[in-house]
Amino acid sequence: MKQWRRLSRPARWLAVGGGLALVALACALIVQTASSSAPESQRLETIGSGDIEKVVLATGTLKPAVQVNVGAQVNGQLRRLYVRQGDRVKKGQLLAEIDPTLQESELNNARAQLASARAQKRSAEATLWRYRRELERQKAMMRDGAGVRSDYEQAQADYDAQVQQIAVNDAQIVQAEMTVKTAVANLGYTRILAPIDGEVLGIVTREGQTIVSSQMAPTILVLADLDTMQVQTRISEADVQKIRPGQPLWFYAIANPEKRYTSQMGFVQPAPQEMLEEQNMGGRSGGQQPTAVYYNGTFAVANDQRELKTAMTAQVFIRIAEAKGVLRVPVAALGQALDAERYYVTLFDQGRTETRIVRVGINDRRYAEVLEGLQEGDRVVLPQETTQE
Repeated sequence: MKQWRRLSRPARWLAVGGGLALVALACALIVQTASSSAPESQRLETIGSGDIEKVVLATGTLKPAVQVNVGAQVNGQLRRLYVRQGDRVKKGQLLAEIDPTLQESELNNARAQLASARAQKRSAEATLWRYRRELERQKAMMRDGAGVRSDYEQAQADYDAQVQQIAVNDAQIVQAEMTVKTAVANLGYTRILAPIDGEVLGIVTREGQTIVSSQMAPTILVLADLDTMQVQTRISEADVQKIRPGQPLWFYAIANPEKRYTSQMGFVQPAPQEMLEEQNMGGRSGGQQPTAVYYNGTFAVANDQRELKTAMTAQVFIRIAEAKGVLRVPVAALGQALDAERYYVTLFDQGRTETRIVRVGINDRRYAEVLEGLQEGDRVVLPQETTQE
């Protein structure tokens, strides 16, 4: 203090002025440091244009568009297989042959019964001719007054009965002919022919095995047309009203996520598969209500390269809306929602932040379409990423 009093008045003012200048310089440095470090301490993204595609995700299972379990309609031993697994076959091609001994015997027996029925009819026709002659003779005698009434009535009855016998013989012949046709068909069933063009997916019955088809047709092999695959998707109840036939989609198989396939939605089942199965069981669901409801949606995709295999799992993306070349904002930048379309967004401009209300359209969970409130080149603040130590 004594030293301060020893200073002259001009020296005092010079010292005070220097101190104030130092304080002002320090404040300026603090403000400049704060304003220049603000962009570095926050995550920013510049608003620009691009495409937005809104999709519904679903999981699907691949299977051939056409698949047939080729079975046997007759009993017998599988004598020979003419194809192997993986072979391509044409419709009508011989696939397998069942020992025809039983069916040949049935056919011979049916033909013998038919011959017997026809012989019986010929015999009945000969008897009918004799009864007709006798009836005509009795009628002539009755006209001449030389006949006996009882003999005439007997002749008439014999003739009428024989006419009915001919009708019985005709019915027996028809029945025997049908038996022959059935036996011929059963003999033909011993030769298993391909019902479609396709590939042999698997052999179920081997050569030498005995086939019994009394209750259901046993499967010998499985054929499928692998040129076209069908994808059956499970669509959530929350999304099913957004899906309709004809919508474009793309998917990848879990086995190869890098390969993308495109198609369009085909048929959307109007009832859950679980409910249909419950109806098939007579409504016996055990009183349990399913926790989630899914609807089946199916579509087809070409499989010329045979890359898609049966029972593969597919991740399906169904496009329900799109916007091309539109202004878009990161979904992460959207703050508090005012309604379904309007949100608060924080902007950074010239070292300052401001809050603005924007109106958005569709979004793809990463970007949202900007309808109002932002311009290209605006910088929006994104929330800070949190790291777990």
